[in-house]
Amino acid sequence: MAEIKVPEDVYDIIIVGGGPGGLTSGLYAVRANQKVLLLEGSSTISQISLTDFIENYPGIQGISGFDLIDQFKKQAIGFGLEIKAEQVNRITRELLGDIRGWKLQTDTGEYRSLSVIISTGAQWMHLGVPGEEDFIGRGVSFCATCDAPFYRNKEVAVVGGGNTAIQEALYLTKFASRVTLIHRRNRLRAEGILQERAFANDKIHFAWGSVVEEIIGYNNVTSVKIKNVNIPEETRELPVEGIFLFIGLTPNTKLVEGLVNLDQDGYIIAHGDMRTSAKGIFACGDCIHKSLRQVVTACGDGATAASSAELYVDEVKGQAY
Repeated sequence: MAEIKVPEDVYDIIIVGGGPGGLTSGLYAVRANQKVLLLEGSSTISQISLTDFIENYPGIQGISGFDLIDQFKKQAIGFGLEIKAEQVNRITRELLGDIRGWKLQTDTGEYRSLSVIISTGAQWMHLGVPGEEDFIGRGVSFCATCDAPFYRNKEVAVVGGGNTAIQEALYLTKFASRVTLIHRRNRLRAEGILQERAFANDKIHFAWGSVVEEIIGYNNVTSVKIKNVNIPEETRELPVEGIFLFIGLTPNTKLVEGLVNLDQDGYIIAHGDMRTSAKGIFACGDCIHKSLRQVVTACGDGATAASSAELYVDEVKGQAY
């Protein structure tokens, strides 16, 4: 296949999203001498940057999520990754010279690329109960690291039973006088070591087999109404001034609806090499369908996506080895 000339303003790879997956993709791609741009808007800021403490990333004893992402970013920039703080609003097919590629429209301009890596992550799910939307920022929070200092010597609740819920509950005990963990089951799904720490902490109490029915307050949250899942008529009001929600994630994939195949929950369906159903679009990180969403898995996804995109770009340019 003859080598094809590509217009100078066309990137080899554009990455959408700047979390662990996106930044790892960027690092691997620039080290492979690809022309790369990473676009990160307000809706694709990594959840990990709001995490208080990470201790299961190999080789690092313990670090805040913000500091870890900062290290990722500095390393990628050091190798030449171009990063712009722009929100991508639309992705469409485009003829780029003699090659079909992609046009990405942002809130301030547009960019063209032979391939795209989607790494837009996910955001915390809402309960969908009365009072929740009314009190966001006034007692309802999705980030203990951000808001815990506002609840010094106050009683709060945490909803969830996974790693993040327990980690955030433990962090809240540094400030709050009492933390009640509300969980619909009678056991946690968090890692054993986190469960041990939670059970050993005198400030953490448990409302097992319970769900939130309503968040109550005036100017701010004053209590939550919880229901026993096994005895629906059994409800009680728990006096708290803050409630932190960690019940699962919703993928940030509206940008690619109708463009790539999604599963029933809205996650991108990606092959083992991170290819999607759209030729030239790859995906990685928390926005894809998979069983485990951790920093280390996002990094692995990102490295794979970059390698696959590089091979694809070489192929369409007629430079495949």
